[in-house]
Amino acid sequence: MTMTNTSQKHRNFVAEPMGSKPVTELAGVGEVLGNRLTENGFDKAYVVLGQFLVLKKNQDLFRDWMKDVCSANSKQANDCWQCLNDWCEEFL
Repeated sequence: MTMTNTSQKHRNFVAEPMGSKPVTELAGVGEVLGNRLTENGFDKAYVVLGQFLVLKKNQDLFRDWMKDVCSANSKQANDCWQCLNDWCEEFL
């Protein structure tokens, strides 16, 4: 698992099972993006994980999806992808 250059939020998320964490627990997702995701039906981290898996963990597809759904910038989308990818490596 890649833990260098990750935020504390990223490390906290990847360190434990997802459960029903709110979407704002994902790295790269703050209050503004979290509200936009929630408005589009992605209120929990596991719902975003579902989309991540539907997109077959593809970084480009996921980044484009994040930009379309919640207007995430490239860094936010990449941080979220990396967070979910690392979580999957740890728990799936």
